[in-house]
Parts: sequence; structure tokens; C-alpha cells
Amino acid sequence: MSIEPDSLLIYAPVPLFKGSDGYLLEDQACNGLRLWSRHFSKLIVMHPVEAGEPPASWIPLEQSGIDFAKVEIIPLPTAYRPDQFAKHYLRTRNVIRKAISRSQYVAFAIGGLFGDWGSVGAWQAHRMGRKFAIWTDRVESEVVRHDASAAKKWRHRLRARLTYRPMQWLERFLLRRCTVGLFHGAETYATYAPYAKSAEIVHDIHLKKSDRIPAHDLQSKKAAVQSGPLKICYVGRADAMKGPLDWIEALRVLHEADVRFEAHWLGDGEMLETMRQEVSRLALEHHVHLHGFVRDRQRVLDQLRSAHLFVFCHKTPESPRNLIEALSAATPIVGYDGAYARDLISAHHGGVLTPIHQPNDLAAAITHLAHDRTKLTDLMERAYQDSEPFNDESVFEHRCMLIRQYMG
Repeated sequence: MSIEPDSLLIYAPVPLFKGSDGYLLEDQACNGLRLWSRHFSKLIVMHPVEAGEPPASWIPLEQSGIDFAKVEIIPLPTAYRPDQFAKHYLRTRNVIRKAISRSQYVAFAIGGLFGDWGSVGAWQAHRMGRKFAIWTDRVESEVVRHDASAAKKWRHRLRARLTYRPMQWLERFLLRRCTVGLFHGAETYATYAPYAKSAEIVHDIHLKKSDRIPAHDLQSKKAAVQSGPLKICYVGRADAMKGPLDWIEALRVLHEADVRFEAHWLGDGEMLETMRQEVSRLALEHHVHLHGFVRDRQRVLDQLRSAHLFVFCHKTPESPRNLIEALSAATPIVGYDGAYARDLISAHHGGVLTPIHQPNDLAAAITHLAHDRTKLTDLMERAYQDSEPFNDESVFEHRCMLIRQYMG
């Protein structure tokens, strides 16, 4: 089988869903395919297919604006259970090998064990003597290790305990054999880079240049922060790795210290109901607002831009895009220390980082800024400066350049 000139094969774990008129894919993943295809003559992308009702942010591919003259989508089975994986393995492996055989450049997102076709693809590329890149945006085995103690159901805790070490072994096994590791953010890079022959920090974000707060709006924001309650926000999933109960505990300490504030959490997740119960128990309903999933992208941007602080309590090594979104809104990031957050604000120091698992220290940092609005105004300007390199066109162009550099 001949190689298609200037073609890129990728595996993306974002699932496809079947609709009445074809497949649906997450809107940001569609944006990613549009951006990838700008830099290669042919893009071949493999996605798993899931059954059931798609989430709200999934859109029909026919409405995505993707140029299907340049983009070919290969559906793969979803097989996250061992029995499903065994059933589909041989046929899917052969589909992946054929796709590798006709692609000039090859890159796989990995992160899992059973049903992780990205890892299967990486292994097959190695066996075929092909150069390949591995991309990952968080330390998946560490996320599963965290779930081993935090999951609500005992079955989930047991499964996590049994799988995170094999996942860790598989990650390192493949990284030692890849041509280059492309790691989203410094947190992921710090964990994985020692196992790869070559490694680069990349970013995977979907912010447009136009999403960055305009300069005149920034000046209005800095003027408005001088009085009134402190406006706090967070945008992301309500699950244990995001530290939602630490977040609420820090707000409780603020309330008891008589700091005037209003706080907003935008995002759904398995711990959202637990958060609501905790807010009610602490009588914080008038100060803390849990919105659940917000489909309207403009509403999310408006919330970020109106906030004075983006407060986060991330507990696992990952590189969440929401910190970049906050900086682009000139909203300083204030939360638990980590290599990723530290790297994002290394140039201009547009945030404050505190020890992980210590909500009292986080509350103290927020209290200081609530009482020093001049310092807070300065942090907003610094956050805006730290956001300058981050937009979707720039970061995808950077990743494509690295793929050509290492595998050309």
C-alpha cells in the first residue's frame, strides 16, 4: 500500500456518536480537525464510536465546516471493557495498521488500558518500523490512581486500583519507543519527558484570537475591581480530581473572615450534587452559585471576563485548558501549585499559587487580594500579558511544525 504524500494520521479519543444523518463530534474536536487539516494535504483521523445520546456540545459533522476533501474519518469500536477489547482487537488492529501504512506522518493520543486504540496504534507503528509521535494532555495513570481512593462506588475504586499500575507501565513502555513525545503543558511534560527520547511542551487549546479580552474592556475591568464584592469563578468538571470540596472549603473560610464575595462554578460532573449539598450545609447559597453545564460559549467567556479571580484546586498532574482561558480573560489564576500553572505565569506572574491540599492557605491568598485591590489590578494586567502566546491557530501550527521536524 503506497503512502499518500503529505498525509497525517492521528488517533483522537473524543468519541463519535451516530445520528440520523451521520456522525456527531464535539465542537472543539471539529475545530481541531479543521486546524490540523490546514497544515497537511491529507488528514486521516481515527475516533471511537459510542452509542446513546451525545452530549450537548456534539454537533453533526456535516455542519462542522470540515473540508472532507482533505479529511478522512475512520470510526473504531468503543471497547473499554476487557471482553469488548478482546472481541474487537484483531480487526481493529488491522484497520489501524492499514491506516499507518498509507500515512506519511503518524501521531497517537494515548491514555488508558483496555480500548485505548492510541496505544495499540503506537505499538503497531513501532512494530512496523515507523516513526511516530505520542501526544497526551494529562497523566492518565495518575488520574486513575486518584480515582482509586476518591471514587464513590467500591467497584470503581477496585477497578482503579487494579488498572493504574499496568497503565503506568504501558505509558512508559510506549514513550521509550516513540520518536517524540508531545506533552500538553509543563505538568504532563515533567512526568513523561524522562521516558521519551525526545520531548516537547505543546498546548491543546481552542481559544480564538478574538476570545482574548479586548484592551478597552480590560481597562474597564481594572477600574471596576476597585470596589464591591470579590468575583470568583471556576469553569470545569465537578469531579474529585478538580478538588471541588477544597474549593468550597476555601470559600467557607472567606465567608467566616467576612470577605465579601460571589463565586460561580460552571460545569457538570458526578460531584455537582455533593457540592450543592455542601453549599447548603454551610449556608453559602447567597454567595456560591453552581450553574452546571453551560452550553453557551459566549456566556462562559462573559463569566470569565467579569471575574476578578479564577480559583482552582486541581489535585492531579494534568494541564487543564481553563487556566489559559482565564488568563485570556485577564483573570488572575489563584490556586494549587503545580508545574503547569507555574509555567503558564512564569513570564509575567499573572497569578498566585499555594500549596496543594491546603484550602486554608488558598483562602488566605484570596483574602489578601480582596483587601489589596491595587495588587489585584496589577495581577489582571500580568494575567493578560501571560495569555499572549495562547490561541488555537498558533498552538496547532506549533504542533504540526514539530511533527514535521521530528518525522520528516
